[in-house]
Amino acid sequence: MHEMSLAEGVLQIIEDSAKTQNFSRVKTVWLEIGQLAGVEVEAMKFCFDAVVRDSIAEDAKLEIIETPGQAWCLHCAETVNVKALFDACPKCGSHQVQVTGGNEMRVKELDVE
Repeated sequence: MHEMSLAEGVLQIIEDSAKTQNFSRVKTVWLEIGQLAGVEVEAMKFCFDAVVRDSIAEDAKLEIIETPGQAWCLHCAETVNVKALFDACPKCGSHQVQVTGGNEMRVKELDVE
């Protein structure tokens, strides 16, 4: 389950931000996860709760913002939404698509004290 290491990375980002921005408690974490990122949302929530115990983010609420997968279709010459990495273009059926978004995960915002 790679979500555990991802949750540990999120906690590291939070702790680093606390040092540089001088806050002592995190109330909410907004995490943006792309549909193509390969992250199981429920597993991420479970791992986050486990990782933040006894930390600055203990009791923090995790809000997940899911972003759609996007790709550039070479045949249509436009951006289309895709649900999986190797999906065909939903408009023309071509497999000549290049992922342009929705494959990332990032801490979007923190609500802190």
